[in-house]
Amino acid sequence: MENIESLRRNTELLNTIDWEMTPEEAVRLYLEWGNNWARGNYVIRSKNDETCYFTVSTWKEPPTIYLIRRNSDGAKELAHIKMPERIRKAFMKEHGDLKGVYAVEGIVKTWLQKELGAA
Repeated sequence: MENIESLRRNTELLNTIDWEMTPEEAVRLYLEWGNNWARGNYVIRSKNDETCYFTVSTWKEPPTIYLIRRNSDGAKELAHIKMPERIRKAFMKEHGDLKGVYAVEGIVKTWLQKELGAA
C-alpha cells in the first residue's frame, strides 16, 4: 500500500486521481450504475470503468486519508495517509466525533494537493 512519500513519486497513479469525486458519488456511479441517469461527465458503461479518489475515514483513531480505486466490482485501498496534527484538528473541529467516511475537501484537500504537487 502506498504512503504519501511513495505516492508523490507515482505520477502515473497521481494522474488518475479525480479530485472532485466524493464517496457518495462513487457509490452512486459504481454500485448503482445500472439504475442511474447520466448526470455530469460520468457515465459508467462497464466493469472496466474505474476512478481513483480520496476519502477521510474516522472509523478508527486517528482519522486517516485513503486513496481508493473503485469500479463496479468493489473498492481497493491504494494508499493511506496520516494527517498532520493541525490538519487533523481542523478536520475534527468541522466534523466533530461522528464516525464515517468523508469527502476530501477544504483544508484537507488543499494540504493534500500541495503535498502531492497537484495544487
